[in-house]
Amino acid sequence: MKYTKEHEWIRQEGNLAVVGVSNHAQEALGDVVFVELPVPGFLSAGSECAVVESVKAASEVYMPIDGEVIEVNDMLTDEPSLVNEDAEGAGWFFKMIPASWDDLDDLMDEDEYKDYLD
Repeated sequence: MKYTKEHEWIRQEGNLAVVGVSNHAQEALGDVVFVELPVPGFLSAGSECAVVESVKAASEVYMPIDGEVIEVNDMLTDEPSLVNEDAEGAGWFFKMIPASWDDLDDLMDEDEYKDYLD
């Protein structure tokens, strides 16, 4: 799993990448009440691709690398609390086909992310 400075995570699952927000992000947000998921299609790294709203605030979710969004986690529409319950598992936001897997090399691994948070 890799992380961005904006607190998204991305992991490879077969020929796809799965993306969500980090556990740190969901803790900072508090109780998530709404998730706006991306529309499938190509998005560039750094572009806004989703929104997560909590009782405290709304926060944008950014595309971690270039790629094509091909599937969204529709369960989050009815159960946005999945983000709080399992941010780095069942609370994933979308699946994508990366433009280049090499782009993951530019992101932080778990240890680097922990250091970044400190």
